[in-house]
Amino acid sequence: MSRELDKIDSRILNELQANGRLSIVELASRINLTNTPCSERVRRLEKSGIIKKYCAVLDPNALGYSHLSVVQISMAATANSSLDDFNTAVQEVDEIESCLMIAGSFDYVLIVRTRDMAHFRIVLGEQISKLPGIRQTNSFAVMEVVKEAREIDVKPQS
Repeated sequence: MSRELDKIDSRILNELQANGRLSIVELASRINLTNTPCSERVRRLEKSGIIKKYCAVLDPNALGYSHLSVVQISMAATANSSLDDFNTAVQEVDEIESCLMIAGSFDYVLIVRTRDMAHFRIVLGEQISKLPGIRQTNSFAVMEVVKEAREIDVKPQS
């Protein structure tokens, strides 16, 4: 991005995170800006990649996906090709919500969303354990989600 975020950019981003369906007219009204400059700023934020996409946030419980697990992955080797192969293969497992490469005593953390424990055991046994390069997995059932933030509190940089 060629310039830092100012107060107006920050307000635009915070409003759109709260409601990505806002029209330019409504957004401009909320941030006390006229429509054309507001639209230009939104286009600039989209073009720069700060706004990656617009989407609906779904309730997984309402859709029957109430079981959440955390899986630690230790790799047999961490040569670039091993990591690349794992990174490519993990994209194909729909139940994996997040895959994080970790610096520490293991290599990856997976956040896995399934219908129930039986479904998780199938995903773990038939998909996750067959991902390339895995030496060991450790699984943890999530008892309660205490905090889940999807929004970033954007502050002006200038």
